[in-house]
Formats: sequence, structure tokens, C-alpha cells
Amino acid sequence: MSHRDKLNRREFIASAASIAATISIVPSSVIAGTGHVPPSDQLTVANIGCGTQGLREMGDLLKNPKIRLVAVCDVNKSSSDYIDWSPYGIRNTIRETIGDNTWWEGKPGIPGGRDIGQEYVEKYYAKNKPSGRYKGCASYEDYRELLDQEKGIDVVKIMTPDHTHAPIALAAMSKKINVVTHKPIANRLLEGRKVIQKASESGAITHLLAWSDRPEYRQMKAWMDAGLIGDLQEIHNWSYRPVWQQWTSRPTASQPIPEGFNWQLWLGPVPDMPYHKQYTHNVFRGWYEFGGGSIADMGHYSLFPLFETLGIDRSPVSVRAYGTTTREEINQVYQWVKNEVAFPASCTIKWKFPEQATLPAFDLFWYDGGMKPFACEELESEGKDIPDEGLLLVGSKGKILGGFRGENPVLLPEGSAMQGRDAERINSRDVDRKTDLWVESMLAGTQTPGSFTRAQCITDTINLGAIALRTGKKIDFDAQKIQITNDPKAQDLLTRTYRAGWEI
Repeated sequence: MSHRDKLNRREFIASAASIAATISIVPSSVIAGTGHVPPSDQLTVANIGCGTQGLREMGDLLKNPKIRLVAVCDVNKSSSDYIDWSPYGIRNTIRETIGDNTWWEGKPGIPGGRDIGQEYVEKYYAKNKPSGRYKGCASYEDYRELLDQEKGIDVVKIMTPDHTHAPIALAAMSKKINVVTHKPIANRLLEGRKVIQKASESGAITHLLAWSDRPEYRQMKAWMDAGLIGDLQEIHNWSYRPVWQQWTSRPTASQPIPEGFNWQLWLGPVPDMPYHKQYTHNVFRGWYEFGGGSIADMGHYSLFPLFETLGIDRSPVSVRAYGTTTREEINQVYQWVKNEVAFPASCTIKWKFPEQATLPAFDLFWYDGGMKPFACEELESEGKDIPDEGLLLVGSKGKILGGFRGENPVLLPEGSAMQGRDAERINSRDVDRKTDLWVESMLAGTQTPGSFTRAQCITDTINLGAIALRTGKKIDFDAQKIQITNDPKAQDLLTRTYRAGWEI
């Protein structure tokens, strides 16, 4: 790839004055192959993580003319053993994006890995080249090599398993590179605090992808501000997740490491253990070491923007959790399964929040795996039940019920409380939301509404929930001291045991 093809936004800005002295029009040969947008108006992006979700979201990066995807990274070279929500979803998305209905024709399984990511990028950009060819996407196995060798990267997008989000984000910000990450920021509370602190100190622009503009939350807040439900007392949020297979113990037998898969790099900060496919790809979220359970998977989407809208920024003072239990037959006797390695198939979690700037103290409840609150009296009086997923705000005078992310909120009882307010109801599907806000913010050099610096409360909340599930005890938390005050053993779960050389 020529130097002109590799011209990035930082280099363009630095040399703009000298270029202007010799030419008045930027030739198209200098412009990236994404729609003739000059490099000064583009972000150079490295995508770290080319599994199902990384590939699913890559198409939007490629089709955005303000982004130039210049590098991909994944510890897996290439394979077709990924697990997804449909057998052909990833394949069909790539086909549509690159304009080739024969891509992956006759090949088995669901594809993923850095070779697939690199091919995806280069086939898309080749469409805009007169030659029909493009070889401008670098590929790396190790994100540390990418950060050392790729100069001028504006943004890294982190799409790896949860346990490696923090080390990648910290390494990128140390090099003054902006960071976009899939949720969570970290699956350990202390790691999350360190990433957020680094974001504040480094000046990097950061974005947690779980943030979204939720107009229905603004509607809920307007009803609350009008006094229609009185003082907030409880928030209930529930999801049918998990949608992956759950485990109660580690695999007893190891498996051979697949060719082209760097197991040691995949483990990252986690101490060595034998490889097994039950840990990797789309099932990692269920393990304490690698994921954050259903609350980390989905709770960020519903609760992060809700916290932002309602002004909830003071972390919980306590948390209690209950999870599914089970038994197994051993020598003709059923024995309790002591699960110390994975999240339960279902759970309920209760956090107590202190008084906020504009809210009284309240309780937050989370339910998953088919668990949900019982229908309140207002619903029962109208012959209705609680939906399979939802959000319920309980006040001293009334309640607001919406979908999982507050979709189509209503005051309860709907039959009477909503009289005269139907015009205020929001159908979230009719609202046009900007999904590329982080792109515009980073081009403008401003922080995004989903900045890491705004995510301490949600990060603390979700990681404390995981600790409560692991301990089976009520946890008291001092957010200022970052200390669990009633259980020294639980304090150890604020962090992890690190593999040598991966300490944070």
C-alpha cells in the first residue's frame, strides 16, 4: 500500500498547510475508497475482535464515509465454528455489504476471525477502486502489536470478550488513541474504575456502545417531574436472557487448541487453564472469569441511558442477589452443585441506591432467565400481565411501565391514568436515533454522551451485582473508598488474580 493510500487524518491535518501551497484540489487518489471524503474528515479505525458481533457491526463502519477501517485484530485466524442467533445472519450481512451474493457459498458453519475481517474490509473498499482491488487493511493476532505498529490510528473499536476490554482500552488510551467499546467497560469493578480514571486523565474521547438516546426515558422523566408518580421508590428491569448455554462447573476434559487460535492471547489477564470450546466465542459471557452474565449483556442497554436521563450517578450502597440452584446425582444420591465458576441460569438482584441530586434513595431490581416481577394491582385490575421483558418505575403515587428499554411507556393504571396523555406516548420505533454519534463527536474533538467518564455508576452497579451473585451474601459498598465494608473475602472480587505480565 502506497504512502498516499495510508494517509490518515492526523497526518493530513499536520501537512495541510504545505499541501495547500502546492495544490488547490485534493486528488481522488489521496482519498480513501469510501466515497471521496478527504482524510481530514475521516476517522482511521482499528477493529479489535472479529467474532460474530464484531463482524455484525463492521458493515456499518465500512459504509460510513467518515470512517476508514485500516486494521483488524483477532486471536483467531479463521474458523467456521462460531455460534450465533441464526445460521446465515453473518454471512448474509457480509454479502449485502460487499455486494456479492455468492460470498461463503458452499462453505459450512458460521465464519469469524481476523482473516474474515480483513477480507470483509478489503472486498468492500475494492468496490470503489477502478481496479476492483484493495489491499489496505492490516491484520494482527495481538492487539499490542497493532498498537505498536499502526501509526496514526484515531480510534480502536473493542469487540472482544468482556475480560479483555479493560487491558485493550488502557493500552490504547496510553497511546492517546480514542476508544469505542462494546459493553462492559470491564468485568471487574476495580478495572472499570481504572479505565474510567484513565479516560479522564488521558483526554481520550471514549464511548460505551450501550449508550443510546432514549426519548421514551425523557417522557418518563417529564411525567416524574410533573409529580404524576410521586417520589421514586423502585426501579424494576427484567430480561428473558441469557440466550446462551449455561454451565455449573468447568469442563472436566481439555480439548486440543484449534489451529490458528491463540489460546494464551485469548485468556489475556486470566491465569492459564486448559482450552475448551465451552469458554470461547458466543458462550464466554456465562463465565465469571470471562463475562458478566445477563446483567452485563443487557442491563447496560436499559440502565445506562436511564441513569443518565434520571441523573443517577451515585453508586449503590448495598446489593443482594439470588440465583438458580441445582443438584446432580452422585453415587445414587442427589448432591448440591456448588457453582463457583459461572453465572446462574436465572437470578434476581436488588441494589439500594443513596439519595441522588434530584431523586430520593430508591431500590433497583433486576430479573433474568424467565424471572420477572408479579403483575402489580394496576395491571391485574385491567386483566393484564407483566410483559416478558420490561421496565417499571414505582413511585409513591403511581407507576410507569414500558418495554425493556422503556419502549411505549404508559402510566398505570393505563385505563385511567393515561386519559388525555395518549398524544405524549412515544413509539420508539418511530424515533430516528443517530447511531454514529461517536463518529461525529470524535471528528469534532468532543466527548460523547456515552463517554466512559459518565459510566462509573452503571459500571459499579453491574459489577457489584456479579459479586453479590458469587458470594451469595448481602454486600455493603463504600463508593468513595472503593471498598466492600462487610465481607473481606468479597473485597477480593473487586479485582482478579492476574496472569504474570497482564496486571492492571
